[in-house]
Amino acid sequence: MKLEQNDLSMIFSTTEISDIFFTEYLSQASGDYIKVYLYILFLSKYGKDVKLNDLAKKLSLPLKTIQDALKYWEEEEVIIKKNTGYIVNNLQEIELHKLYKPKLSTTADIEKNSKNQYRAKAIDAINTSFFQGVMSPSWYNDIDLWFKKYGFDEQVMLALFRYCFERSALHRNYIQTVADAWHKNNIKTFSDLDLYYQKQEKLNIIKKSISKKLGLTRGLTQYEEAYIEKWVVDFGFTLEIIELALKRTTSKSNFSFDYIDKILCDWQDRNLKTVADIQKFLLDMKNKKTDIKNLEKKSYNNYEQRKYDNFDSLYANVQKA
Repeated sequence: MKLEQNDLSMIFSTTEISDIFFTEYLSQASGDYIKVYLYILFLSKYGKDVKLNDLAKKLSLPLKTIQDALKYWEEEEVIIKKNTGYIVNNLQEIELHKLYKPKLSTTADIEKNSKNQYRAKAIDAINTSFFQGVMSPSWYNDIDLWFKKYGFDEQVMLALFRYCFERSALHRNYIQTVADAWHKNNIKTFSDLDLYYQKQEKLNIIKKSISKKLGLTRGLTQYEEAYIEKWVVDFGFTLEIIELALKRTTSKSNFSFDYIDKILCDWQDRNLKTVADIQKFLLDMKNKKTDIKNLEKKSYNNYEQRKYDNFDSLYANVQKA
């Protein structure tokens, strides 16, 4: 493949890397992908032809890693694929294109048209706290759009970036995913977020307790966690109620979350909301079963007695004959 670079001047002997690379791409790409990008950036200055196998040997990387890296940078529009190879794009040009897309706000627009000074301060705090004061201009557009899309107040937006930063996942896709989750839980104000955190903490405690009571040495699967969230969030069941259902699995050698779920769904359908309600229901069911067994036993005895009486009568009639 042949590598080219736009606006290349051969008089320079250094390979320049745009600051945009550090603010926009470095944190999201893997180390191997960055390694590939830097080397093809260097080669592109000279319009070199290089084979993928040779590139893999030069960088001591598997061929598939090279192929995956090129595909990744192509999807990021950092390079453009041609019949003969790739063109390495100018990152500043890409960023300017993002910044001045129609219907998107510029940095100046955001600061000028903010609803109040708090939003401008929040954006400045995000820049200072999480980007060391060198946040790329395109982030301003994204933050402005997220304010409009999700209706977050300034404290929630700050908390969103802090949450992602603390998990070393300060990139757009992850932030967007977390923001979507918060939005689905009707979070708009910091009070909403605080209440959400309390519920999540309570949910995590219940998950750990259930795992312990079931003797699980592994972590819960995604589907098992979904079951528990349904019991706690949708049904509003406490750990004490869930524990009553867990106890009903002790007689089973191979219990399943599906079996526990059927028990709890039945209680939900019967509108049993307290431990007392459920205990009364279980006691009534137990008494009903006892009554049924007694009735069946009595009926069986009467049936046997009738058979004997009929046989004795029949035998007496035969003798008389």
